[in-house]
Amino acid sequence: MAAPEGAPALVLAVPGTPDAASRSLAEEVVSIARSELPGLHAHIGYIDGGDDEFPALSAVLSQAAADRTARLARATAAAEGAGEEGGRTPVIGEDAPDAVVVPLLAGPDSALVRRIRQAVMDSRSSAELTEALGPHPLLAEALHVRLSEAGLARADRARLFTVATAADGIILATVGGEDAVQAAGITGMLLAARLAVPVLAAALDVEGSIAKAAEELRGSGSAQLALAPYLIGPELPEGLLEAAAAEAGCPSGESLGAYPAIGRLVLSQYAAVLGITPQQAQPLR
Repeated sequence: MAAPEGAPALVLAVPGTPDAASRSLAEEVVSIARSELPGLHAHIGYIDGGDDEFPALSAVLSQAAADRTARLARATAAAEGAGEEGGRTPVIGEDAPDAVVVPLLAGPDSALVRRIRQAVMDSRSSAELTEALGPHPLLAEALHVRLSEAGLARADRARLFTVATAADGIILATVGGEDAVQAAGITGMLLAARLAVPVLAAALDVEGSIAKAAEELRGSGSAQLALAPYLIGPELPEGLLEAAAAEAGCPSGESLGAYPAIGRLVLSQYAAVLGITPQQAQPLR
């Protein structure tokens, strides 16, 4: 399946301080989305951007709107010229949004979402903003993989592969306050089912939240804890994860990063707005 002619652009809204690492991650996520939906027009806008290297989200949206106007005119003219000939690619009309903005966030963060909405307003475009990527079973899969890569969980439940350092209790660390913790808890239940160990969500940006989760897990019998960042990466302030791991007294896995499921979930959010259904990967067993 290919993107319809005249389809809105997908604009990935990247949080955090722009740098080479966040750009590389965002480009990889966009590349995955493009590979799943040929013909997709995708751009990257930075919530804290503002120059040619890291363009601000509002500027990217303004340009995407202008580009779509030109693309739509060409697509409409081509469709009219084709007449009744078969095999034409459907054309999405002017009633569609100028762009679909997908936040590069695993879970909700009200402060960041407000800033994204403001960028949409500043761009004077008709862009539509989607929800964050989670909760979703593919994110539980990604968390499982990151923990196994760090030697903190069995890589394959079916084979019962033993890891001597495997954790018997997981702190699912997020940012965005209590709303983010509640949303992360849903993915946490899916992760707990995969690992057969208790999982508690906690907020890195709420004082005492990580320590409280660690105390609760140890109080219920977990002796070997691990921190699982329910974060893609750019939204994580430098040093915060390391401080939380020290506070909990346990090792940590890596952020989700450009795990393939992230790109697929970004595309899924985009496709849902347009009512199209590109092929989706299934969670690993």
